[in-house]
Amino acid sequence: MPSYYRDPAAPEPNVPRRVGVIAIVERDDSVLVQRRADDGAWDFVGGALDEMETILDALEREVCEETGLLVASASLVGIFSDPSRIIEYPDGNVCRLLSLAFRVAPEPGEPRASHESLELRFVRRGELSLLDVWPAARPVRDTYLRDPAAAVA
Repeated sequence: MPSYYRDPAAPEPNVPRRVGVIAIVERDDSVLVQRRADDGAWDFVGGALDEMETILDALEREVCEETGLLVASASLVGIFSDPSRIIEYPDGNVCRLLSLAFRVAPEPGEPRASHESLELRFVRRGELSLLDVWPAARPVRDTYLRDPAAAVA
């Protein structure tokens, strides 16, 4: 599924902005990343907020669905509202993203990949900048690497 960030070639959105959560799952000075099944790019765990759930419910659901892990604690890293963050869905819908990103400490356990991931891997914080990250996730990664205490980006 293509995503765009500050790309003048991005398609014009044709549906309202979507709200989602991003989990930056941390363990032993490492961060969990997933290789996306749809395009092979590296990304953080996350997804859309369902209409009848809270942000934290969505965060816990997405972490569990995509990794099998349970959330022990979470703290806000940032709110990402740059209108140039765009996703193009296979059904033709194109939307801008509003994402709330959280640092997540998981309960003990080993992550397992879902159908949305080719693989899950913990990487050292310094390795994040070397990964081919999904375009819409780049500002989240860059903010996290620059200032993990940031609140709005």
